Amino acid sequence: MSNPRYLVTAATGQLGRLVVAELLQRVPAAELAVAVRDPAKAADFTAQGVSVRQADYTDPASLEAAFAGIERVLLISSNAVGQRREQHRQAIDAARRAGVGYVAYTSLLRADTSPLGLGVEHRDTEAALRESGLAYSLLRNGWYTENLTGSAKHEVESGVRAGSAGQGRFSTGSRADYAAAAAIVLTSAQPAQVYELAGDDSFTLEEYAATLSRLSGKPVRYQDMPEAEYRALLEQVGLPPPVAALLSDSDAGAAKGGLFDDSHTLGRLIGRATTSLEATLRDALG
Repeated sequence: MSNPRYLVTAATGQLGRLVVAELLQRVPAAELAVAVRDPAKAADFTAQGVSVRQADYTDPASLEAAFAGIERVLLISSNAVGQRREQHRQAIDAARRAGVGYVAYTSLLRADTSPLGLGVEHRDTEAALRESGLAYSLLRNGWYTENLTGSAKHEVESGVRAGSAGQGRFSTGSRADYAAAAAIVLTSAQPAQVYELAGDDSFTLEEYAATLSRLSGKPVRYQDMPEAEYRALLEQVGLPPPVAALLSDSDAGAAKGGLFDDSHTLGRLIGRATTSLEATLRDALG
């Protein structure tokens, strides 16, 4: 059996699992490895012939061991917002020490100029990659449609979609769209250095609410409010303050154009139209 060439970090996460599925359609399982915190959650990967390696973004030694012998790494950004600067830099340093030749990183749409607070840690990771001497690609992912549709059933029940995005447009793609792009780039003979990735179509949250109304058969209106009020509302319904702050800040960033893109780079890269808002909403509504 040959040694794995490709490795995906955070492979048991929502995006990671989709990336692994896409890669298994492109390369033999023997060429693929995954790095996960809890190997027990990756038993299905082992059953498919994928090499499962234990690693944690907070443990540099485990990262270096997981990356040993690997040619190309997909570094999926950590979900520990506020701690990602150190975690990502440790992963990049470990990749360099292990002799990895190339790293693809899941960043944020136009991270270098993004008005979203999320952009800060992504900009730092991008800088770390530039300084590392490694060959790399930046997968600057726009918003996942699922970030918005996860609360669709509640919005149908309440009749309200709240937010602070104003008339800002969201050019979203599904996680599956971004996963396909990551697999294509990771296995590409000559990957580009920067990919600005977003959905083919865009919509405001008012248009989102109208689509939800049409699909559910129940009236849903968009209620726009100042960022601070939206953050307070999210905390009131039970979200932890850091999550509420992240979501309200992201809406405010969208109001400034931070989540709009009309380049169609993602659709061209994956060779098909990106998944529509309507399709993802239908899935969310069951």
